[in-house]
Amino acid sequence: MQESIPENIINENELKFQLRLQELEAHALEVKVRFEEVLRENNQLRKEISQLKKIPLFVAVVVDILENGEVYLRQMGNNQEYITSVSEEMQLLLKPGIKVAVNNALSVVRIVGNIFDSRVRIMELEESPDVTFEQVGGLEDQVEEVRESVEYPLTKPYIFERLGVEPPKGILLYGAPGTGKTLVAKAVAHEAKATFIRMSGSELVHKYIGEGAQLVRELFLLAREKAPSIVFIDEIDAIGSTRTNDGTSGSAEVQRTLMQLLAEMDGFDNRGEIRIMAATNRVDMLDPALLRPGRFDRIIEIPLPDERSRIAILKIHTKKLHLDKSVNLTDIVELTEGTTGAEIQAICREAGMIAVRREAKKIEQVDFLEATGKVIADDSDLDLSMYR
Repeated sequence: MQESIPENIINENELKFQLRLQELEAHALEVKVRFEEVLRENNQLRKEISQLKKIPLFVAVVVDILENGEVYLRQMGNNQEYITSVSEEMQLLLKPGIKVAVNNALSVVRIVGNIFDSRVRIMELEESPDVTFEQVGGLEDQVEEVRESVEYPLTKPYIFERLGVEPPKGILLYGAPGTGKTLVAKAVAHEAKATFIRMSGSELVHKYIGEGAQLVRELFLLAREKAPSIVFIDEIDAIGSTRTNDGTSGSAEVQRTLMQLLAEMDGFDNRGEIRIMAATNRVDMLDPALLRPGRFDRIIEIPLPDERSRIAILKIHTKKLHLDKSVNLTDIVELTEGTTGAEIQAICREAGMIAVRREAKKIEQVDFLEATGKVIADDSDLDLSMYR
């Protein structure tokens, strides 16, 4: 009679087999992971090899769209010009100034599009400013002139076409600091529902030769692409000062940037739905070539607010404040003779801070009086003639 295998030996062998099975499963998993890594590496190498085998494409700019499906191109880099044929579908997508990729046979492969400097992209506001004309106190005549020059050509172009009138190409706002030049520009951009591209003149002043001029070209290229658009150059005197020959490389670079700006504004190309606005505190420093008609057709002074304008500004900035019955805006206006809109706003803010300091429930007249004395400095020696 055959002897039976002891149960403890069976259990021991079963445990050995289970451990061996787990080792094999772990090894199989390692092999699978390694296989997937090798497969990914292989696919990547295949893509690189395929990319190396491809014939490189060249970038060209569309100069003009000709008849019979032909396109006039200028290759970038060597300025070689040639005419090639494109399909009807491609011709509908092309327009002068757009960049395309061409092969060795000089055939258009695809549209590349324009690539802008990141500094130019930052200047573009994704949405129109939320400032309205209700937030501009006074300046009725100046605002109307600005709207005629900037807003109406964008919102009511049919009126100009009907009358055969060419709207002003650009307007320049000048006046003392804090009088509301930038505020007016933002309000116009809001009402016109246009892309607002704001930049400071100092942003165009750069160290390396040609960098400022390149930014100006890309700025106006972006404006054309985002039309209807408003280009607002604040503190334009940073690059628009009267040209002098002092022999320094820095001055020469600023002049190159200015000349590029003059060329863009001069109307060699039709800017379409692009309006140009600029602001400065020192109009007396600007180059005469910048001020001539055809570049800035309207030069508008933004003056210090008169009594009626000051009370309008005061009402705007006290609209959301909790005022005590003792507050008399007329008395406050009489104390703000010769102040700017920014200073009146500062008075309202300071009055609120004084009330916060004493934990009051409402802002009282004494808070405004104290704030007025604190904000308004002795300007008897201040010469405002430089801003006119």
